[in-house]
Amino acid sequence: MACYFGGALLVAALGTLWILRRGGIIGMDAPDTRRKLHEKAISRLGGAPIFVAVGLASLVAGYIGGLGWTRWLPVALCNALIFSVGFVDDLKPLGAKVKLVGQVGTALILYSLGVSIDILSNPFGEGALTLGWWSLPITLLWLVTIPNIVNLIDGMDGLAGGFGLFLCLTLAFLGYYRGQPDVLVVSLAMAGALAGFLIFNLPPAKIFLGDGGAYLIGFFIASVSLFTSDKGSIIGALLVIIIALGVPILDTLFAILRRAIRGVSIFNADAEHIHHRLILLGYSKGRALAAMYAVCLALSLVGLSILMTKGIALPMVGAILFLFALGAARYLGYVRSWSNFRTQLGEVMERRRQREFFRAYGRVLDFEVEHCEDFRSFDSLFQHGLGRMGLSVQAVVGYQPEILTLGGGRQFTLYRPKDGTELNEWHLRLDVLLPALERCLEKWSTLPLSSQIPAPAAHVPLVPPSITA
Repeated sequence: MACYFGGALLVAALGTLWILRRGGIIGMDAPDTRRKLHEKAISRLGGAPIFVAVGLASLVAGYIGGLGWTRWLPVALCNALIFSVGFVDDLKPLGAKVKLVGQVGTALILYSLGVSIDILSNPFGEGALTLGWWSLPITLLWLVTIPNIVNLIDGMDGLAGGFGLFLCLTLAFLGYYRGQPDVLVVSLAMAGALAGFLIFNLPPAKIFLGDGGAYLIGFFIASVSLFTSDKGSIIGALLVIIIALGVPILDTLFAILRRAIRGVSIFNADAEHIHHRLILLGYSKGRALAAMYAVCLALSLVGLSILMTKGIALPMVGAILFLFALGAARYLGYVRSWSNFRTQLGEVMERRRQREFFRAYGRVLDFEVEHCEDFRSFDSLFQHGLGRMGLSVQAVVGYQPEILTLGGGRQFTLYRPKDGTELNEWHLRLDVLLPALERCLEKWSTLPLSSQIPAPAAHVPLVPPSITA
């Protein structure tokens, strides 16, 4: 077992080092002025050495008898497919819908090859529930959700890789506990590969995991967990993994609720994840990472306690996790005060109305590009639109600059008021101008001139006008 772990660690570390020394211009993650605040472009191809290390370890285990080819070939094939989807996206962005189709397709292939959730056993004792036709949607949900959860938390150096390491060690213990050496082998191989990668991914990261690595970790955990008990009867393993994934699942739930209340797409990236909040509270990156590692380790042990007590600890664990979620929401600042929660919710809804006003004006300006016969006409309308939004492209006292990055690296600078609104909120509002600016640049090969746009005398809080038929 030590050879599998150490060998995968060595291969992943050497592969990562080779990528770093080789450099290159493909698969690079360039910084921006918003969420990506690293100093220089960093490679996103960290998933490749992890994939190679696990693949080699699996081949060795297959040849010496540790793995059954018939049993594990579907899992190996589909893990390679899901890694390919993410790796191609690291080289050239595919878009959220294309990646989702790739994830669902890979999950369907694995299901068709006989890897599925068919029976949910009773964790408290005897009895089981046969899923029947529900087996397909539940299996797909499991196989698609876990990779996306891992990918969602991959916003901080060492976070997704470290969580993956703890989860793979948890799977390895499940394999040992249930007398399944094949699960133990592959889980230790993945844990070793992640350990080798983390040497270069801990803060400050020299290489990023990328979507390929994040999808591989998530799909590996989701698929291998289906093998940690008898065919299809896996409720114990599911509970262990779900609880061990407590932090990223909680982060995902917070993100979905946050974006749903604000009226933005759940796929819209922001800088308000748990690790961002910890840094805002004064944690260094190292301390924030250590704190999240500690919670992940604790939750992994809690999840294993449910399995080892045959479900007796489940009610107590459920109550603890519920209180933990409420406390985390308050401590991290998602809820300023439970007693004033309704007031805070009202403020959020008012900001949503403001954002809808910006979105409506952005769509109007986008349509105007098509309807205007010349650039001068659109420029006049654009000036009027910026004025209505309380924006300027001239430096104004009480305003601060924001840079909008268009396709091809072209930048457009405008100024927005310093009104106490959160930076991420302003980013959501200003991004509605990007389609109109892109179409303007495409149609007339120029952008509205700053010298022609008058600065507003003062910023007045916008109230969307009522619309009558």
